[in-house]
Amino acid sequence: MNQVQFIALGYCSNDHLCRIPEIPVDSKIEMIEHEIQGGGPAADTAVGAARLGLRAAFVTSIGDDPDGRLILSDFAAEKVDTSAIKVRKGGGSPIAYCWITPDGGRSVAWTKSGLELLKADEIPAGMIRGAKILHLDGHHPDAAVAAARVAKAAGVVVAVDAGTFTPRINELLELADVLIASEAFARKWSGETDLEKALRKLGTIGAKVTGLTAGKEGSMMLAADGSILRCPAFELPVVDSTGAGDAYHCGFEVRYLEGADLETCMRFGSAFAGLKCGKLGARAGLPDRKTVDEFLKNH
Repeated sequence: MNQVQFIALGYCSNDHLCRIPEIPVDSKIEMIEHEIQGGGPAADTAVGAARLGLRAAFVTSIGDDPDGRLILSDFAAEKVDTSAIKVRKGGGSPIAYCWITPDGGRSVAWTKSGLELLKADEIPAGMIRGAKILHLDGHHPDAAVAAARVAKAAGVVVAVDAGTFTPRINELLELADVLIASEAFARKWSGETDLEKALRKLGTIGAKVTGLTAGKEGSMMLAADGSILRCPAFELPVVDSTGAGDAYHCGFEVRYLEGADLETCMRFGSAFAGLKCGKLGARAGLPDRKTVDEFLKNH
């Protein structure tokens, strides 16, 4: 079997996606559309990497319930390696409920369903050492920190999606080669409301690449000379923004592995995320490499 190139470790779920005219408060409303689809920050990057032609694997723990079986079958359909996923007997699997409004905005409520998290001694160390990149979203913190240390020792790129304040997140930030935060995380972690100041504070951690995503405002990265690079979001039809940040991380990291400069990585990530938003859910709209390359030739 060919060695895995892209490994993601973290949260995955079955997303119950509900398109609705507006989010009701203490009232009822009829759905426009409903679908159950795989989701989760790190999980979406693994699927995205597979769509872009890399050999991808996902690492996590799930229950042996119907939701867990659906998670595995969805990954299998995407040709994502699940050999390192630990199935907990009698356990429940993560689920999320996502409400999507006509403008593509979304609200999400999620749960791990009391799942026993992945332990540090359950990570696939050999698989990690042979990979090109390890992507982490901060979930399963003990396993994430252990995996990052294995990757660093082996010269494997460690990419951290800083979107959620999970336990041991600061340890992960210090182990990151590529650190890209959400605007909300950057502001909270830095104590700065100004995104440029927040980004510069994140840059003091010492990652090789430091950046942040800001939704419709695009993304920002610290250049080697200390200047700030900005990439606007592409103006594309938006059905659902769920998972747009996950897609950006994936696209950026794939081009980074190929040796592209920061601007090229940012532009590719932005295109990958923008195209994703054309369909409901975090994964259905993820394009293949040919689609992204052709889009960028014309935009």
